[in-house]
Amino acid sequence: MSSANKNLSAFEGSSIPSAKPFKFGIIFSEWNFEITNALKEGALKTLLDNGAEKDNIIIKTVPGSFELTLGAQYMAELTDVDAIICLGCVIQGETRHFDFICDAVAKGITKLNIKYNKPFIFGVLTPDNQQQAIDRADGKHGNKGDEAAVTAIKMLALKKSFNPEKGSIGFSR
Repeated sequence: MSSANKNLSAFEGSSIPSAKPFKFGIIFSEWNFEITNALKEGALKTLLDNGAEKDNIIIKTVPGSFELTLGAQYMAELTDVDAIICLGCVIQGETRHFDFICDAVAKGITKLNIKYNKPFIFGVLTPDNQQQAIDRADGKHGNKGDEAAVTAIKMLALKKSFNPEKGSIGFSR
């Protein structure tokens, strides 16, 4: 599918479940703040629009995308959130730094999902340039923060579907 002119945040498939019974963490990078703040605002709006209580959303920042993994781990260990949305933006430069950061963050967030048995959502943009980042942070391709929030809600609903009597998932390791 070509994404050249498509708003990729238009959701297809199953409906979005209610976010009301869940607690969410949003952790976002201060690096490329114009982009990451737009991602955070998109995620926050989507959570609230789908029933999440404002008091059930914790938002924290980390210096850069590389620090998302440890920041998300702190949030998992020190709060009672059910899912953590990790938002960042690493723009391709002239060196291999981009490759190392993107690889480390993707692997780190994947490991957190398994370690804590809860959704840690990878909402890190990896564009070639600033314009591509803008286009994906409330631009012509939608807002990837929205998509990350919907993913968190859907993953929590999936987990809850395996044991519907429990209601809210709560804090667990």
